[in-house]
Amino acid sequence: MHPSEEIYCEKSNRLKGKTVVLGITGSIAATECFSTIRELIRHGATVIPVMTRAACDIVTEQSIEFASGKKPITELTGQTEHVKLMGDSRTADLLMIYPATANTISKIANGIDDTTVTSMATVAIGNGIPVAVAPAMHEAMMKNPAVEANVEKLKQMGVKFIGPHSDGIRAKIASREEVVAWAFKLLCGNDLDGRRILIVGGRSEEPIDSMRIITNRSTGTMSISLAKRAFERGADVELWMGGCNVEIPSYVKSRRFQTVADLVGMVEMLDHEIVIVPAALSDFAPTKAFKGKIPSDEKFEADFAPVPKVLPLIRRKCDKVIGFKAESGLTDEQLVKRARARLEEYGLSAVVANDIDAAGMSSSSAVLVTKFKAADISGTKIAISDFILDFCSESL
Repeated sequence: MHPSEEIYCEKSNRLKGKTVVLGITGSIAATECFSTIRELIRHGATVIPVMTRAACDIVTEQSIEFASGKKPITELTGQTEHVKLMGDSRTADLLMIYPATANTISKIANGIDDTTVTSMATVAIGNGIPVAVAPAMHEAMMKNPAVEANVEKLKQMGVKFIGPHSDGIRAKIASREEVVAWAFKLLCGNDLDGRRILIVGGRSEEPIDSMRIITNRSTGTMSISLAKRAFERGADVELWMGGCNVEIPSYVKSRRFQTVADLVGMVEMLDHEIVIVPAALSDFAPTKAFKGKIPSDEKFEADFAPVPKVLPLIRRKCDKVIGFKAESGLTDEQLVKRARARLEEYGLSAVVANDIDAAGMSSSSAVLVTKFKAADISGTKIAISDFILDFCSESL
């Protein structure tokens, strides 16, 4: 058994049966390919590496063969490897060029075939096989008008671009997590393709003074899970995030808020088709935040006042809104009853009711409540996210 087989489907089988051709070109970011190949395999993909000669100067053929379990294609022979993989037999499901140099991007855009990778791209584009490109280069190269024009030309051909992410100097290559998310997006169904979905998550943090806040224990994990899965299922997803204990994926468009007042101000810019709100928001906030830090050896008093309810404000801007209702110590019947009361009060499409006593970092007890039904969707937060997004796809 090759070592690559030991990690096959280690994390999931979502890419099982899918063949990803990974085109590696001559950027120093080619050193990232090893871990990216392994991550694709952990989700069940068969990865066939194709390397330019320039790429072989940066990473060795043997290291890439060890990563993938496949001997890299470094030249086109009488076996017409580009036609076998990308031609009418459609052996490949996806061509992903990672990393893609300015040189390779421009050649593909102009139909120039003088490397293994550009030849693969020409046949793939001509035969309708999905192509995704992850650029990596100096920022000035990415801003060159000729390169910019070639990027736009490829986008017009249907090529998808993964990143890059600018640090002011470099157009840095996308992370392996982003690459895998795009593989899911392009290969695992797109029932939410083009749907504009907003996720509002995290916790509000109301200031007492310049250092202290009133908040809650919400981690934001559920909203991150929803945003990732919505992206992977094809949605044009945006995340509005309060305080959280989890990293926001770089590939998900996001805005941050701290207080309920911040979020209320953001509602005016809402123009999404569907809004899902797992956020844990304060019901009360201090009427006044002290400037500076209140001395720890002094007694102080604070007055609290109710803050606006955000769900009704969102509902005025969007017809399809899914709220969340967190409770503790209720029977199943009581939980559903309270969720349905919230649904009817605000005119929501559905409410996800959950028992906070049964919630964890990766799983939760939850019920999806609509006007006439209540379905138990308890499980991992990824599974719960899919249940919610199934409802969006099928009912909204």
